[in-house]
Amino acid sequence: MSVLPDLHLHYVQACQDLSQPENPFIARVLQEADKSDEITTKGITLRLAGNNHLVPVSRVTDDDLGALVSVLDQAAFVTGLDLAYNLLTDAGAQTIATFLQENSSLRYLNLMFNDIGTSGAELIAEALHTNQSLVHLRMTGNKIGNQGGMFFAAMLRINSALEKLDLGDCDVGLQCLIATSIALTQNKALKAINLNRPLLSSQQEETTVHVARMLKSNSSLVELHLGKHGMKNFGVEQLCEALYRNSTLRYLDLSCNNITYDGVKFLGELLKRNKTLRILDLGANRIEDNGAIYLSEALATRNMTLQALSVVSNNITDEGLVALAQAMQANTTLSHIYIWGNKIDRNASVAFWELIEMGRLELGCTDVVPYEVDGEVFLAELSHGLAKHRYWAPRSAAVDPGAANASLGILPVSEY
Repeated sequence: MSVLPDLHLHYVQACQDLSQPENPFIARVLQEADKSDEITTKGITLRLAGNNHLVPVSRVTDDDLGALVSVLDQAAFVTGLDLAYNLLTDAGAQTIATFLQENSSLRYLNLMFNDIGTSGAELIAEALHTNQSLVHLRMTGNKIGNQGGMFFAAMLRINSALEKLDLGDCDVGLQCLIATSIALTQNKALKAINLNRPLLSSQQEETTVHVARMLKSNSSLVELHLGKHGMKNFGVEQLCEALYRNSTLRYLDLSCNNITYDGVKFLGELLKRNKTLRILDLGANRIEDNGAIYLSEALATRNMTLQALSVVSNNITDEGLVALAQAMQANTTLSHIYIWGNKIDRNASVAFWELIEMGRLELGCTDVVPYEVDGEVFLAELSHGLAKHRYWAPRSAAVDPGAANASLGILPVSEY
């Protein structure tokens, strides 16, 4: 019987060698990992995220990384590292970049919502020019700016291993989005990318035009997040025209844009012909009843492939919501639908109560739950949605990988 490596013992020794005080949070996580049965059967992920704890933790700093990576150098069975919501800066990014250049086992790295800037982004992106093991990188919320995003766009021209890249909320700009789109016309490895909330000053939708052009030729991308792009109906039209020629994209996120029912006309026509799209997020737009009706007509008559639809906060009233409920009666493929934040009245409440009561819609697949007062049906909100685990995940990891929730966060990197 082989002797398992003692991560905690190695960490204590590394701290002594570097004359560095132990971080009690890191020490505790390593002790828990030492007890894991998964070490002998498959790779483990060290969960060192600084949020979502019942008690305060000593968040990981730049100084803590030296001892930690020296432990990981001797632990090939550690295939995932979650350092989200900590206190890492560009100095810590340099330590991580050096580690990535030398490491050949890490597949998942989560650095979301630290304090890494442009120079740190450059170091990490350059490390990925040679690293061939990392499959999933999350930089979400680090203010790397447009120039930092450009370094990742350049990396995508070279790297052939990375499958998921999250640059959402990173303050990237117009040049980064265009360069990334151009890189993805050649990159054959990347399957998912989050480009949510760029900083765009132009209203001309140049970025959407370039993304659409990329989708016409890209044959590997499965998941695309374009939330908070200021996208209008013209941009939706460009994307839909591109997706007639794309047979791989399965998850399209257009949430928090300026799409109205005129833009949804193009999506409705696309859904009638597209046989690939599985998840469509239109949350926080302005599609209203007419847009909901366009979608329901496509779903009830022609589309039998879409599995999840979000239309939360779209100023839809009973008319549009009832049409969507009726579409679910006719369409047996659509299993997840999210409607909270609209103008839900009696008819919509009854329609969705009937879907749930007859078993057509499961409570885990929607964001509403019916209740009854004085013989009248109402809907209350459930905390479900397509972005439920985009910014956090339960420490217990009790997340159903088959759920149609933020796959950048919870689906295995090789799930596609």
